[in-house]
Amino acid sequence: MTSLQGFTTTSPSPLPLSSAQPSALQHDPASDLSYRTLDMPLPAGAVVPRPQALLLLLHGVGGNEMQLAALGQLLDARTKVVLVRAPLEFGPGQFGWFQVSFGPQGPSIHPAQAETSRQQLGQLVACLQSASGIDPAHTVMAGFSQGGIMSAGLALTEPQQLGGFGLLSGRILPEIAPQIGTPEALARLAGFVAHGEFDDKLPLAWAERASARLTQLGVPHQLNIYPAGHQLTPDMAHDFVTWLTARYLT
Repeated sequence: MTSLQGFTTTSPSPLPLSSAQPSALQHDPASDLSYRTLDMPLPAGAVVPRPQALLLLLHGVGGNEMQLAALGQLLDARTKVVLVRAPLEFGPGQFGWFQVSFGPQGPSIHPAQAETSRQQLGQLVACLQSASGIDPAHTVMAGFSQGGIMSAGLALTEPQQLGGFGLLSGRILPEIAPQIGTPEALARLAGFVAHGEFDDKLPLAWAERASARLTQLGVPHQLNIYPAGHQLTPDMAHDFVTWLTARYLT
């Protein structure tokens, strides 16, 4: 098993990456979150194309905003890619959206931290939409593990802010149940759920529960299961990009 620019993979074939490079770290004062954008180098004098979609990528606990850079590099200039850093610092270069511990009954979270991070993400989305001119229908938030949890959480509680979400090796927090949006707003969302069948951190049952919950809520989505552990593989990344491109860029 090797690590490939943010992906943990068992595949010997490297991912085809674009030439987009991460910007310097930027800070949004409204949300108090930091982020980088993926910027495509252009020839001198070239007109910067206006993006059609906005994609925010959220890393997992203990990672940082660069964890999903390789996923963002699979997209072209039609998508404005934002790599968001979680607000809680757990160590040098290690950040998270909320504290979590794992016991016999499964994961236990710090709900106040998760709620604060959810609100911060909503503020950041609004600022980025205002700055880019991209509307909510063409805004997607996706993440790995805890980042996927936050992506689904914002989408389900503030569906008017997003057009879709990617839940990659994550789950839906039961704590957000009182804040779930209206059926009419949820029906306009689209979800992409990907999970490894051998995940020993968040077992596959969490993805199956998430899919069942989304069906119950009337959220259109697809569930893809992969022969993988708790990881983001090239196949997951490829399928997510295919899904996003078909829904938001054509």
